[in-house]
Amino acid sequence: MSESKVSVKPSRPWRPSPKERAINFALILGSVLASYLLVAVTELKGKLAYFAVFFVALAVLNLVRGVLTRDWMNGRDQFFSIVMLLGMTMVILPTASILYTVFDRGRKGLHAGLLTNDMSLATPSDPITSGGLLHAIIGTFLLVSVALVVSLPIGVLTALYLTEIKGRLTRPIRFLVQAMSGVPSIVAGLFILSAVVYTVTKSYSGLVGSLALTILMIPTIARTAEEVLNLIPNDLREAGVALGGTQWRTVAMVVVPAAKSGLITALILGVARIVGETAPILLLTGGGDAVNLNPTQGAMGSLPFYIWKSFLLGTEESITRGWAGLLVLLVLVLSLFLLARFLGSRRTK
Repeated sequence: MSESKVSVKPSRPWRPSPKERAINFALILGSVLASYLLVAVTELKGKLAYFAVFFVALAVLNLVRGVLTRDWMNGRDQFFSIVMLLGMTMVILPTASILYTVFDRGRKGLHAGLLTNDMSLATPSDPITSGGLLHAIIGTFLLVSVALVVSLPIGVLTALYLTEIKGRLTRPIRFLVQAMSGVPSIVAGLFILSAVVYTVTKSYSGLVGSLALTILMIPTIARTAEEVLNLIPNDLREAGVALGGTQWRTVAMVVVPAAKSGLITALILGVARIVGETAPILLLTGGGDAVNLNPTQGAMGSLPFYIWKSFLLGTEESITRGWAGLLVLLVLVLSLFLLARFLGSRRTK
């Protein structure tokens, strides 16, 4: 006797039924009509009025639907779901508007020599096809690299002290790291200007700019690395000690390798934190227009300084150059954040 196989289609109760879809469409259509009618009848005008009235009408209609179909609790849930949708929209729209504006205006300044030429033989008011961003890109890379060499070991060692050693200075150090996270960038620049430039070097250079960026980078790396190290199970530490390893060998050979991807994420977030800083760069680097490969001597250009200088002149060509620099900087920062998200989501085998 043969057995008949019956395929059971899995149910998805979270998906709206055709009737619920029709009701949702009717509510959205009713909210759109209500927004047009209220804007036409009242003194409310503009896109913001349409936006506000639409969401208010949609929230009220969902409240009424939930009360009529089920109960007051369901109606309140429907109402606040629209409120959360409004909050999400208010976050996404400005972000999308910024990205679109930078791309739309920045693409007009793109040309073949943008990434291969510097501004040593051109001015921001010259035609767009002359000059480029080579000096700014190399300068930004050197500034961030020097700051990274100084801040990475300090930040990671600070995180290791807070999570592994937990000595007497744990609370003061944690408080200091949190306080440094809120230090304005101009304060870091002024500190290096008064403590190093006026008293030691007597000149602007990329090195002093990197020192100011280091002050801003250390708390980001330290706090992120601390959170990552706290996620490592204590069983790994206990297993290392049980095998006869000292504390520092256990940390170096067990804890740190287990947190490697998270520490890389902390590094990338620290770089993204400082790559667009402008105030310390304006005070300390001098903003050269030619490629300078020596951070310890001479003025050094950077993307933030290039953008500031281009917008400062105010001509059509210079403003277009500034938007092109903004586009390059935005692509760089977004790439770093996407890389951090990718590395942070990877699972170590």
